[in-house]
Amino acid sequence: MANKKVTGTKAASKASSTLKSKSTSQTTKTSSASALSQTKSPKKQTSANAASAASKVLRDGRTSSASKSAAGSTLVQTPSKKKK
Repeated sequence: MANKKVTGTKAASKASSTLKSKSTSQTTKTSSASALSQTKSPKKQTSANAASAASKVLRDGRTSSASKSAAGSTLVQTPSKKKK
């Protein structure tokens, strides 16, 4: 079943500001780009690479709250794993 969640306007705004920042790491930008690309697209889902990047962003203590917000939105939109 497809994920019906999309990135909200606040998370999209934070993802945008994260992408514009020159001091942001590539991992954080990957996570933010994924969140931003899913702003009004419920058919899009987070890739494994973007989900891994988002997980790293959330675990990093040096990450800003804006980056963590975008990373959280990215992880929420990962495809659910079906149990067999």
